[in-house]
Amino acid sequence: MINVQLPLSVGELARRCGVTVATVHFYEAKGLIQGQRSAGNQRRYTREVLRRIAVIKVAQRAGIPLATIKAALDELPSGRPLTAKDWAHLSTVWRDMLSERIYSLIRLRDQLDGCIGCGCLSMDECPLRNSGDHLSKLGTGAVLLEEGNL
Repeated sequence: MINVQLPLSVGELARRCGVTVATVHFYEAKGLIQGQRSAGNQRRYTREVLRRIAVIKVAQRAGIPLATIKAALDELPSGRPLTAKDWAHLSTVWRDMLSERIYSLIRLRDQLDGCIGCGCLSMDECPLRNSGDHLSKLGTGAVLLEEGNL
């Protein structure tokens, strides 16, 4: 007997990936995955899309923006399953992004501790960090939290 893998319906793909049908449609509308139309005008997806959605879900869980995920997936050959080599490339790039985000969050956390430790909670004239409100020249908002203003 020949084992022919039939394309997956949108419902079956969603069920197997643990997402909703609306999510599958959303990913397709954003160009993250591709399907084909059957003779009966129904959406069908190859099994390679299963792994692609798994990668998308992992990247989203890590906080990678969909536009960044799409750009990375667009660099990979289409029409074939993602390989271990593909994943190694994607995860290396995303690991660097996550490391930078972690560093920024640690810096933010440490600055929050310092501000709270001061006790003044002044929005305009903190005698330790912003005497004379000199930071207003750098712009609005929490300018000390922006890269390069530390």
